Amino acid sequence: MDLNDPELEFSDLIYAYQSWVMAVINDEKLDNGEKLLTEEIADDAINAMRFLSGDVTNAIETSLARVYDVDSEELASLLFPEE
Repeated sequence: MDLNDPELEFSDLIYAYQSWVMAVINDEKLDNGEKLLTEEIADDAINAMRFLSGDVTNAIETSLARVYDVDSEELASLLFPEE
């Protein structure tokens, strides 16, 4: 994600963060054998987090946890294992 791109929109930041959360859930909780998380997805999410409020990232995490039937505390530990 090019943060200097004048065409970059708020929705692009949300998409980047959402893609990361979904990839982590897929790779850690869904046993489909196909890994989705790439370094590019993780890097884009880290960049997006710099510009997204905690309320926005929390809403994304909460929504996806419900969709994929993952406990919110478990999801937090998957996303941020060092904390």
